[in-house]
Amino acid sequence: MQFRMEGRMRLAFIGLGVMGAPMAGHLAAAGHTVSVYNRSPEKARAWAAAHPGTAAATPAEAAQGAELVALCVGADPDVRGLVPQILPVLAPGAILVDHTTTSAELARDMAALAAASGHSFLDAPVSGGQAGAEAGRLTVMCGGDPAAFARAEPVLAAYGRAIRLMGGPGAGQLTKMVNQIAIAGVVQGLAEALHFTLRAGLDPTDVLAAISQGAAQSWQMDNRWPTMAEGKFDFGFAVDWMRKDLGLVLDEAARNGARLDLTRQVDAWYAEVQALGGGRWDTSSLLTRLEPPR
Repeated sequence: MQFRMEGRMRLAFIGLGVMGAPMAGHLAAAGHTVSVYNRSPEKARAWAAAHPGTAAATPAEAAQGAELVALCVGADPDVRGLVPQILPVLAPGAILVDHTTTSAELARDMAALAAASGHSFLDAPVSGGQAGAEAGRLTVMCGGDPAAFARAEPVLAAYGRAIRLMGGPGAGQLTKMVNQIAIAGVVQGLAEALHFTLRAGLDPTDVLAAISQGAAQSWQMDNRWPTMAEGKFDFGFAVDWMRKDLGLVLDEAARNGARLDLTRQVDAWYAEVQALGGGRWDTSSLLTRLEPPR
C-alpha cells in the first residue's frame, strides 16, 4: 500500500483525556480524516462536535481501515487490551503509535504482536503536559522500526515540536523514564527552595526574578514557581499518574541495576501527597508536604 504521508490520511485516535483530545484535534486541523474513541462516549461525542471528525462506538470501529492509529490511554493493561481489537481491522501495513506511558516490556510485546499481523508499532510517550498538547508543542520519544518512524513522523508533527527515534521497541518508554527521573528531582528541589524562601521571609516573586536567569533556571521554575507560591496545584499532570510512571521507573531499575535513591524517595513523598488527598493535584504539589495547602 502506498501511504499518503503528505496530505490527508485516514487516522484513528483512541483516548481523549487532557492530552489525547487536543492531540487528536491537531490531527484533524492538519486535514486528516480522524475517527476517535473514548471509554466515556460523551467525550468522543463532544470532541466530534468541536472538530472535523467522527466519534466511534468501539475501538475497532474507530480503527477500521485506518493507516495510522494513535493511542493515549492509561497504563499497560489498557494498551494490552486494545491492540488485539485494533490489529485485525487496520489497513494493510498500518502503524500503531502508542503515546501512553507504559513499561518497555509492554512496548516490545506489542511491537512483536503488530509485526506478526503485518503492521508496525511505535512506542511514543510524550512530554510537555496539557499545555504542550494544547499548543501542539510536545516532545515525542519513539522506539521501533526506523522505516515505520519515517512514515509516522510527518503525522506526529501535528502536535510534536521535537520528535526523535531513540532506538528499537521499548526505547521510547525507557527515554520517558529518564524524563520522569529528571522531573522528580527538579520538582522536589523547587519545593524545598520555595519552602525555604517562605520560612526566610523573602518575597517569592522577588526571589524568582533574582534566580530564574541563572543556573537555577528550569521549565519547572518558570512555569510552576508562581503557581506553587499561590498554593495552586491544578495544572495538568496529576500525582496519581506520576506515581504510576515512577513505579515503571523503579521496576525497570530493579531489572537493570540502576541506583535511583532520590527517585525512590520522591516517589515516597508523592505517596504522602496522595495521603493528604492530593492524588489529582499536579506534580508541583510536593510543596504541600512542607507548606500546608491553603
